[in-house]
Amino acid sequence: MTLELLILPCLTDNYAYLLRDGARGTVALIDAPEPAPVLEALAARGWGLDLIALTHHHGDHIAGVGEIVAATGAKVAGAAADAHRLPPLDIALRGGDRLEIAGAAAEVIEVPGHTIGHIAFHLPEAGLLFSGDSLMSWGCGRLFEGAPAQMLASLRRLAALPGETLVCSGHEYTEANGRFALALEPENADLLARMAVVRAARAAGQPTVPAPLSLEIATNPFLRYGAAELRAALGLAPGASDLACFTEARARKDRF
Repeated sequence: MTLELLILPCLTDNYAYLLRDGARGTVALIDAPEPAPVLEALAARGWGLDLIALTHHHGDHIAGVGEIVAATGAKVAGAAADAHRLPPLDIALRGGDRLEIAGAAAEVIEVPGHTIGHIAFHLPEAGLLFSGDSLMSWGCGRLFEGAPAQMLASLRRLAALPGETLVCSGHEYTEANGRFALALEPENADLLARMAVVRAARAAGQPTVPAPLSLEIATNPFLRYGAAELRAALGLAPGASDLACFTEARARKDRF
């Protein structure tokens, strides 16, 4: 399939994503932090908009929905569990549901933790994961509503996807997340190599997303809870549980 992906910087450090099916011209938007960048991108390309798919209810992911819908007539899809705090939904989704996004089949994955009703969209044929603020580039979202066990289960669910999957997360937080990872393991060669690439991208004004899931598994401290080196850096015993490792890492990131 010919699926075009457009990364739209929004607000201060958010990203929205436009996808277009090259064969049929169907267009979808993942999250809507603000209207102007989205509407300008559509107008510049002569595109319409068929669907807005929302990952979670936070304002920096939904604030643009009303104006974009008014301008385009797009349908809105989001979590049924959060329908009471999302813009009006045309399509209410639950984990395991299937949704067509720009002509591509997408699986809806429940990923509570950052918020209770957070969902992600996996497009297996396109090799894309839109993870919002659950799994993030070199990190994970702060636990505003969920418990560590919920977020750990969510991250495990996402980590089980194919390694070549490209993780399209909701913010440009990669360098800051990497500084935390390196504070824990300052001599880790994989982390140092990734940071060099990230800093070069940012110096060139380029986004650091999407990132391959395999890279996240190799370098993201919130997916490396089983690594002996990370457990030692966190001051945990070798026999500590995965949950204890994740919880300690998340608590330290909150204070970092």
